[in-house]
Amino acid sequence: MYKTIIAILMPIVLFSSMKNINELNKTNSDSNISKKLKVDKNITLEKSNIQKAILKEKKFAKEQKFYKGKDYNLSEHKVDKSILDKVPIIEPEYDFDMDDVYSD
Repeated sequence: MYKTIIAILMPIVLFSSMKNINELNKTNSDSNISKKLKVDKNITLEKSNIQKAILKEKKFAKEQKFYKGKDYNLSEHKVDKSILDKVPIIEPEYDFDMDDVYSD
């Protein structure tokens, strides 16, 4: 009698334990996949942050090149002070009255 009960229950127990093992493996593989996705996402974020930093450095280098002005010859744009004496002086009009503008 015990042999028949064991013979009937044994496949059920084995089947349920195999099912539990499969579920555990599936959840482990899902967690591994999610961990891998997180790692991949972090790597891509780090790469994008590095690219942004490189672009900032290039921009900074370009600006510094301009501000230092070593490569620019601006001598042709200098103003001759003798020509400034020929420019007429424009006197401001101090008698400007705004009262007429607002009268309706």
